[in-house]
Amino acid sequence: MTVAISYIRTTLRGCYSASEAANLSRIVCCEMLGQRTIDYYLGKDIALSPKEEKDLEGILRRLCNFEPIQYVQGTARFLGRDFRVAPGVLIPRPETEELVEGMLKEIPATCRILDIGTGSGCIAVTLSKELPESQVTAWDVSEAALALAVENNRLLQGTVRFVQRDVLTWHPAVDERFDVIVSNPPYVTETEKREMERNVLDWEPALALFVPDADPLRFYRRIGELGREMLAEGGKLYFEINRAFGEATAAMLRGQGYANVLIRKDISGNDRFVIAER
Repeated sequence: MTVAISYIRTTLRGCYSASEAANLSRIVCCEMLGQRTIDYYLGKDIALSPKEEKDLEGILRRLCNFEPIQYVQGTARFLGRDFRVAPGVLIPRPETEELVEGMLKEIPATCRILDIGTGSGCIAVTLSKELPESQVTAWDVSEAALALAVENNRLLQGTVRFVQRDVLTWHPAVDERFDVIVSNPPYVTETEKREMERNVLDWEPALALFVPDADPLRFYRRIGELGREMLAEGGKLYFEINRAFGEATAAMLRGQGYANVLIRKDISGNDRFVIAER
């Protein structure tokens, strides 16, 4: 093992487990400092300029402050595309990739799609790229998130129309109709904070994560209400959900008059998605 890799791992082991430190050191060396993967695993040294040494110290300082590696890199991978991310937007998760993959197998190639709570724009931009004949609109309450989503749409040459809108207070004033509404809204309860890692709690936006213990379905209920007004007949809702509330979410949607309500599990076997038809 080279001195450089050893130094990076030793520094990170002060904050992370051995396996996490090893994974982060590989990302730092290969993805951020430009070392070839084969050279990394062969233990070859990295020649760093004084500026690169300074950059490395900054990277390690940020990681030891538990800043997520995606924020340090400035990008996150989502279904084969790199999306810009920064504090203020949620980092895309594998479960959300599963949600979009499922949608792409089911929804028509030409349809009107609304993404509520778009964050980085990963869902909306991906759908606009994979379904180029569809019209995709995306909402978010956060100005910072929308600015980043607009930039991702530009960089990836998507065709999404973005609107700043608070779904909890907005009431349709015009006759907007969609064939699909998708949302990965805040769904982590305040109680669940105790179980979360520092790199999430300290860095990712609470606005995009948490809901009150007393009303964990507040966003799903409101989006369901809007869907009754804004979905075309036969249109579908696609939700990513808290695994603890699959049955509760499904029952709520049935109570709102939705049909063919389904709960789907993620790759880990957890209730993670709910689909409903108007």
